[in-house]
Amino acid sequence: MSDHAVLHVKGRILVGPEEVRDDLWIVDGRISYDRPAGARDVRTVVGWALPGLVDAHCHVGLGPHGPVPEDVAEKQALTDREAGTLLIRDAGSPSDTRWTDDREDLPKIIRAGRHIARTRRYIRGYAHEIEPDHLVAYVAQEARRGDGWVKLVGDWIDRELGDLAALWPREALDAAIAEAHRLGARVTAHCFSADSLPDLVGAGIDCVEHATGLTEDLIPLFVEHGVAIVPTLVNIATFPQLAAGGDDKFPRWSAHMRRLHERRYDTVRSAYDAGIPVYVGTDAGGTLPHGLVAAEVAELVTAGIPPVEALAATTWKARTWLGRPGLEEGAPADLVVYASDPRADVRVLADPQRVVLNGRVTA
Repeated sequence: MSDHAVLHVKGRILVGPEEVRDDLWIVDGRISYDRPAGARDVRTVVGWALPGLVDAHCHVGLGPHGPVPEDVAEKQALTDREAGTLLIRDAGSPSDTRWTDDREDLPKIIRAGRHIARTRRYIRGYAHEIEPDHLVAYVAQEARRGDGWVKLVGDWIDRELGDLAALWPREALDAAIAEAHRLGARVTAHCFSADSLPDLVGAGIDCVEHATGLTEDLIPLFVEHGVAIVPTLVNIATFPQLAAGGDDKFPRWSAHMRRLHERRYDTVRSAYDAGIPVYVGTDAGGTLPHGLVAAEVAELVTAGIPPVEALAATTWKARTWLGRPGLEEGAPADLVVYASDPRADVRVLADPQRVVLNGRVTA
């Protein structure tokens, strides 16, 4: 399609879970619900259209051992795009991916800067590794580097304890999260266990990643403070394999990881039932491949979240949460077209018929 062509998307346009239109027009890369006057070069795409999918926990530029070269990061982003993911919240990366902002063929990225962890208490090569008295300064640094988010590591294995343990004292969290908020950034944290959650929520955390340690007694605390979760169930599926690797050296940790895995669906469903906002994230990058967004939506449905709500967690609600538009008049034309209604069967998401990014058909 030429730069001056008009794209006509017709069929069923899912502007929202209940708001459906018959067609939209894309002119100069933006959405219009009015047929443009005098359009000569018109291309038509037919199907069920959704806003570009959101992966709210994805690591472009991150590999198993830390940052990756730009050509590898480009392949990661293209894999996500081909899966229909057109908006990414990069939940921590040591790579500078600002160069992607100049590429209209790559998903839009909302960055959280680099992970912030305690010394020797996270995956080597991933995070700034610091002590609590430096937490405020590093949170401020990453708040300025990111796009409105900061990523903490809330808990990790304590080798002396032989189990998961919280990383930060409450007073350090209070000061650091307050500083992030002062700078206009929200804060999220990697958390597997329950131990780290009360202090993080009490200190004003905005979101928790994984949240496998969320228990019935902690759920009201999350509801009261409006804390969202991104469960990354496709990542939690790897817990048994991780646990097997620690059986000899850290049996307590291994048993803990297995328990978290066993109750993962109950945890997510209980959170949803209580009104905690739940969003789609895959944790792609590091050791997980990219392009898993459809699988994560399906996992939320398996956990017991209604299909339309699981769909909203990667489309309408997710975009609102991240402050980005959907299929609104005048918005950038980022959308995915499917052969049938994804509200009826979310498995449709695994087979996008057309991907449109910035008004151009890319797949």
